[in-house]
This record gives sequence, C-alpha cells and structure tokens, in this order.
Amino acid sequence: MLKSTTFSILAFLISTATAVAIAEGTLRLKNSSMRNYDIEMWRYARELKVLSDNSTLGHEHIRNTSAILQSVNIRTNEWGLRGGIVPPVSVSGGRRILFLGSSITLGWGVTEEETLTSRLQEKFAQRGEEVIVLNAGVGNYNAERFAELFFTKLKELEPTDIVVQYFLRDAEKLETGGGNWLLRNSQLAVTVWIAANRLFKNTGEESLVDHYREVYQPDQPGYLTMKRSLRNISEYSKSKGIRLFLAMTPDVHNLKNYEFQFVHDKMENIATDLNYRYIDLLPAFGALTSKDVWAMPGDPHPNSLGHELMAEAIFAFLADAN
Repeated sequence: MLKSTTFSILAFLISTATAVAIAEGTLRLKNSSMRNYDIEMWRYARELKVLSDNSTLGHEHIRNTSAILQSVNIRTNEWGLRGGIVPPVSVSGGRRILFLGSSITLGWGVTEEETLTSRLQEKFAQRGEEVIVLNAGVGNYNAERFAELFFTKLKELEPTDIVVQYFLRDAEKLETGGGNWLLRNSQLAVTVWIAANRLFKNTGEESLVDHYREVYQPDQPGYLTMKRSLRNISEYSKSKGIRLFLAMTPDVHNLKNYEFQFVHDKMENIATDLNYRYIDLLPAFGALTSKDVWAMPGDPHPNSLGHELMAEAIFAFLADAN
C-alpha cells in the first residue's frame, strides 16, 4: 500500500513537472516574437538591469552592454546611459544636455536614432551646433530615483543643461527588490503573477484617475519625496549655473479626453516655484489616438512619432535658452 501511494505521488510530481516544463517552453516559443510587452519588460530587467548597492536606486543599468528588446536594440555605454561613448568634458566642451527620466526617456520600443534625445542632437547639428544630448532614462524610475542617480553616478558628466522628463508615476513610491527566484527565471510564473494582479486590482481609466488623485495629495509620502528630489536638483543646478527644464509628459492612453490635467497643473506650479522652465508636452500630441502613438498594441510608450513630436516641442525651449 505504501509503495503504491509513493508511486502515485511520484507519478503526479513527474506529470506536473512535465506539464509545467511544456507550458514554459510553449510560452517562450510564443513570446520569441517579442510582441508581449510584459515579457519584454521582464527581459529588460534580466538583461540590461542589475540590483544596485544603493537601496534608493533599487536597480540600475548594466554598463557597456546591449540587448534586443521588443525588436529594438538597446545599448548602454560606460555611464549606463542609452547610446554610445560619451566624449570627456575636456574634449567636447560646449553644451551638454542631460535628460533624466524613466522608460519614456529611455525610448522603450523606439530605435536609438529615433529617440527624442537623438533627434534633439540632430536638430542642433542641423543648425551647426555641436551639442551633446545624453539619455539617462531608466525603466521603473521615479523622481527620487533619477535624482539619486544624478547625484551619485552622473554629476561628473558636468551638464550645462538638465531636462527632467517628468511623468505621472514620478510621484509614486516604488518597491525595491528583485522579486523571487521563480519570477526572475520563469515566463510562466510572470504570466500567472501578472494575470492575478490584473484580476484582483481595479483597472481602467477611471480607477487610474482616482489613483493619481490620491498620489498627488500634498501629504502623500511619494509626493513629498518627489518635491524634495526636484528641489535638490534645482538647488544644485543654481549653484553650478546649469539651465534647468521640466518636460511634463502626458499619459497617452486617452489623449482626446485627457483626464490628468490636474497633474500637469500641479507640476507647472512646482516647476515654477523651483525655477524650472516648464514644458507641457500634451499640446504636442494634439488629438492623436493611442493607435497613433503607442509603441505597439498593449504598450503605452510613445512610438517614433511620439518621440518626434516631443523632440520638436522641447527643442523650441532648448534652442532659445540662454
């Protein structure tokens, strides 16, 4: 009887492991098309990020590496920035514009030459100006994290201009940690975890509006940390004579009936108080639809067109700065 029970348990475990292995293999084969946004972001975390020894950062880019993610090559340089080698200040001189932000700044889903930072550098080149535009965008960063990145890793770049490309999430508190072993290594586990989260959490545009109304309450910890982070950048910039800009980037889920103007209004007031030149990028998108500007279905990052529109709007401010 004992042998029979042991054999049954063993058979069950083997069949379960086989079924899981088949499901994992099937998912990996299906996702090899790079059209699953969630899995591509998961691969980004595995292939281009490393846990940071700085708990505030949580994670940072692996330097001098590259990966094909969502069918786009993303490479990092010796500073962990997206792009090629950065000329030393002593060699390049001139104007050095540093962009701080998250995955929108990085240019997720967009080729390097089509990112807003590359487009801006080309626009200056067309005017005969040798301006270096540096892309310090890192996925899943907020204001606290990109400010910390600047002060601990990037000050030596000695920018003449800093552009904070601000997004709604930049006032959120973000969790630190790399997840458990299963989530780091199994596409099946990640898929199940994401599905469960979507099932048990409120979703939809209305719940998102409610969420951000809560995030931007004056007494919220994330909101207070965001303001402190932006103030630190402002005070440092003033002491070094660095030109400072805040480019408010809209959520592109619904541009026709935009629900987040209250965030833009708050950030314009904060930017003005902290001596940032405020750039609202919402008008640049006009009345485009998500199909017009999403990187791909299911991925609400601005595509090449979105980056072109943002670059044009920002260039108007940068070109006239003095």
